[in-house]
Amino acid sequence: MANHKSALKRARQNNIQRLRNRVVKTRVKSVIKKVHTAISENAVEAARGHLNTAQSVIDKAAKKGVLHSNTAARKIARLTKKVNALKA
Repeated sequence: MANHKSALKRARQNNIQRLRNRVVKTRVKSVIKKVHTAISENAVEAARGHLNTAQSVIDKAAKKGVLHSNTAARKIARLTKKVNALKA
């Protein structure tokens, strides 16, 4: 465990940030799962709606620094590709 005052503070900050990041990551996983569920049920309109929500949530996670911007772009691109394939 940390001994110096600054190291103790850093440990507290890390713990708080870890909890915040966990909330955001869980939200991202949930919206992605909703899109995949709609795709598996062949619900085109539902998939489009969930895709819009997913894009917003993923972009916000990247903006907060929870996800790397390239990771966010990759996730959105893959989801969009699957939804577009469903339409065709």
